[in-house]
Amino acid sequence: MRALIVDDDFYSRVMLHDMLRDVAECHIAVNGEEAVEAFKRALTDGRPYDLVCMDLVMPEMDGQQALREMRGFEDDKGLPDAQRCKIVVISMLEDSRETNDAFFLGGADCFLVKPINEERIMTELRALGLIA
Repeated sequence: MRALIVDDDFYSRVMLHDMLRDVAECHIAVNGEEAVEAFKRALTDGRPYDLVCMDLVMPEMDGQQALREMRGFEDDKGLPDAQRCKIVVISMLEDSRETNDAFFLGGADCFLVKPINEERIMTELRALGLIA
């Protein structure tokens, strides 16, 4: 599995990387702009990400905008649902509007509230069919 971890907080990136490194080849982006570029490059190169774990509140481009751009790029490529990346939003925001926007406007597959632990993320990855 290839995973892209997107968060402006160093500690959050390290924690997620530590949780995922045994099940995924992990790449890092520190804001939405970097994430969108990495996502597009991976898809164009024929090595798309299976998983994106993304914060919502970031500088340059926030997670909501990045999420919409990633899904738009998949739409442009005509990818069927089965080939789309699973996107897990991981945020400190527990706001129902943010959750609603991430799911219904952005196409997120899952929303987790920080802080998360390894058991929680692995449970979600199993539910999404990314790990056994």
